[in-house]
Amino acid sequence: MAYQIKVNKTKDSRLPGVDFKNIPFGKVFSDHMFEADYIDGAWTNPNIRPVEPLAIHPANLALHYGQSIFEGMKAFADHEGHPVLFRPEMHAKRMNASAARMSMPDIPEELFLQALDALVSLEREWIPTEPGSSLYLRPLMFATDEFIGVAASQTYKFLILALPVGPYYSKPVKLIVEDHFVRAVAGGTGEAKTAGNYAASLLPARLAREKGYDQVMWMDAHEFKYIQEVGTMNLFFVFKDKIVTPATDGAILKGITRNSFIHILNDWGYAVEERPISIDEVADAYREGNLIEIFGSGTAAVASQVSLLTYGALDIHFNESNWDMSFKLKQTLEQIRHGLIEDKFGWVVPIEHPVEMA
Repeated sequence: MAYQIKVNKTKDSRLPGVDFKNIPFGKVFSDHMFEADYIDGAWTNPNIRPVEPLAIHPANLALHYGQSIFEGMKAFADHEGHPVLFRPEMHAKRMNASAARMSMPDIPEELFLQALDALVSLEREWIPTEPGSSLYLRPLMFATDEFIGVAASQTYKFLILALPVGPYYSKPVKLIVEDHFVRAVAGGTGEAKTAGNYAASLLPARLAREKGYDQVMWMDAHEFKYIQEVGTMNLFFVFKDKIVTPATDGAILKGITRNSFIHILNDWGYAVEERPISIDEVADAYREGNLIEIFGSGTAAVASQVSLLTYGALDIHFNESNWDMSFKLKQTLEQIRHGLIEDKFGWVVPIEHPVEMA
């Protein structure tokens, strides 16, 4: 189904004032955003318009009861300067999985993909070309009913914002094993990219930073024994004889970069073990000299090396000279995204449809 997306183009672009060599992550927005409203059981009025504040009633259900979900994805310029997306259909499916868990309506995949295509086509000059940079895309859906009462909204707003960004982590990260707070439990909302999950992580993350760490390593909620993820990344553990990533058991976000790395590793001949992995297994492997590196994977971070992991009284330090696997994976993914090597998986989707003014 082809959606008619109206476009109201700004008369005063902010693009000339942007220093693309110095972009703080998440604070610089492109000129336009996509918008659609869910009313009477259907998505209506799909349009692209200038980024501006929204008018929201104080009784907005999302503000009171948290029906708000989002995605994080990126657009890139290939080696010839053409804009491309990376696995956009996976993001559409994951957003709808989040919607189902939060009792929110599906966004038709065709609408999701056409909205991305139209917005990135219009904002193609906002795609940075600096190494490690990209146009970050933030699809967002939230409730818009106006009443006080615990119930699913009947109306919703779907937005897509575009932000030029540099690298999320500019250096390796230091993690501490969280032994008090929990992120998620199987059967909860851990698999959903919903706002409340991130709000609940802010206090533990702040306490970790006050101790000199960048983030916490979340553990299971029952025994604080099995590793889950970092708040912004899935995790990979590289041992001398195997590569392990925690299984997505309902409490761990199904990362698209994680999935991509597994495909690449399998293509290289590595057998990646997706299974529960305990912090004691990691600590024992470190003591025995069998743990080579830990790295995180995510849309924003891509691949981020862990330089230090603290588990109780044990400080697990890593030698940068051994960070081969994470560097190779990151480089390969970046080369696929920019069309520098063959995309044998069919992940890169070109932006082909110019936006017409309506």
